[in-house]
Amino acid sequence: MNTPTASTAAELTQTDRCHLETAVLQLERPGFAARLADYAGQPVNAIVERLPQPVARRLREAARAAIFKCLELAIGAIDDQDALTTSEWSAKLMTGVAGGVGGFFGMAALPIELPLTTTLMLHSIAEIARAEGEDLRRVDTLLACLEVFALGVRSPRSQQEKVGVDYYAVRMVLSKLTSDVAALALERGAVNASSPIVAKLVGEIVARFGLVVTDMAAASAVPIFGALGGATVNVIFMDHFQRVAGGHFNIRRLERIYGVERIRHLYTLQVQALSANDALLAQRQQARAR
Repeated sequence: MNTPTASTAAELTQTDRCHLETAVLQLERPGFAARLADYAGQPVNAIVERLPQPVARRLREAARAAIFKCLELAIGAIDDQDALTTSEWSAKLMTGVAGGVGGFFGMAALPIELPLTTTLMLHSIAEIARAEGEDLRRVDTLLACLEVFALGVRSPRSQQEKVGVDYYAVRMVLSKLTSDVAALALERGAVNASSPIVAKLVGEIVARFGLVVTDMAAASAVPIFGALGGATVNVIFMDHFQRVAGGHFNIRRLERIYGVERIRHLYTLQVQALSANDALLAQRQQARAR
């Protein structure tokens, strides 16, 4: 694995402190549902609540198929460092086209559109990883790219027991699973959906990724959108995960330089500062409302 090797006693440079602050914002304030709500003109959760159960089930099945397809692609790229890379803007363009096609044909196109969209996103995530110094010839790096799909979802703040726990908690859960899948892939050279280890990893990712997919599909279902709206929603979808990938691989780079524990401590302090600022803003808004 990409293990931090530098002294944890080293002070972060001013540039790296800025990078850490940016990464915290990217991971703690991804704002996907809020951006969709701005575009849809109504809260996305209100749309989600109106989705029929059969549609919600199809979304979960499509998300699972898409993540497994990405896992197969990642494992297949172990011996080809360039197999996953593409530019951010070309990925957004292709994702927008896929969304436009999906928007034209509606929910019926989802089982085809979603695996294509997530595959394009994985290519873009891998390019971001390489830009942050990751070695795409390593299976653990490729699986770290897949982890981004689970890191792109934030629990409501009221449901978190501790601030700053989500990002590192999810990484901890996924770390053991990705290590086991990496060992399996290196041993067999492929992955099988029937393997309990693979199924558990895919299930952990889908449990969170599926929430974002549901939001995306719900926003796309707004009648006024059509093909153009589907393309726009997909571009928002892609941009969201590119931001999350930027934060994730920035944190991993800083961990390699300064050590995991030090960066985790500074990350938590930064999240606490964000929460304190949120509370102060809320108090000011309440005072103005009186």
